[in-house]
Amino acid sequence: MPPRSSAQSGKDAEQQALEHLQQQGLRLLAQNWLCKRGELDLVMLDGDTVVFVEVRYRKYAQWGGALASIDARKRQKLILAAQFFLLSEQRWADAPCRFDVVAIQSTPHGTADLHWLRNAFDG
Repeated sequence: MPPRSSAQSGKDAEQQALEHLQQQGLRLLAQNWLCKRGELDLVMLDGDTVVFVEVRYRKYAQWGGALASIDARKRQKLILAAQFFLLSEQRWADAPCRFDVVAIQSTPHGTADLHWLRNAFDG
C-alpha cells in the first residue's frame, strides 16, 4: 500500500476532528469554507456560539507539533476569513463566536492524539 499523501492525512484528520466535535454536541455549519482571505476548516455551532475550528495535523513533533504550528500570521488569516464568513452568512452575524483548534498528533504506535483547545486565540 502506498504511503498516504499529506493532503489525504489532513483530510483524514479533519474528518476525525469533525466526528469528535459532533460527538461533543456541536453541529456542522460549513466545512472547507473558502473566501479570498483563506479557508475555514470547520465552522460549527456550539449552542448559540459559532465556532471556527482550525484542524492541525502533524506526523512528527520535532518542530513543535500541531498546536505550535499556528503562528500570529495564521491566526490573522483565520480571523479575516471568519469575518468574511459572518458577512456572507448574515444569520450568524450577531451570534457569539470563538476560535477553537483541534490538534492531532501521530504517535509512534500508529495512533493519533487529539487535543481540542477551546478559545484557542484568547489569552
